[in-house]
Amino acid sequence: MKISARVKAFPTKQVKIDTDFIKLDAFLKLCGAVMTGGHAKSVIIDGEVFVNGEICLMRGKKLHKGDKVKFDGTVFEVV
Repeated sequence: MKISARVKAFPTKQVKIDTDFIKLDAFLKLCGAVMTGGHAKSVIIDGEVFVNGEICLMRGKKLHKGDKVKFDGTVFEVV
């Protein structure tokens, strides 16, 4: 019996930062994934945000170039 898995591809958007790092909550606002810091805090605490493939519950998580954030069906890459 052959089992095949279908991998769902998520659209990826590149988001440029001009600093060495950016905190996760600020990044979500910068890329337009959320409108407010309060909304960012809520979705992070609720476990809806993935950083580099793992759920991240730290809104102050430092993101660096190359990191990928997945939220609401979209992957945002820090460039």
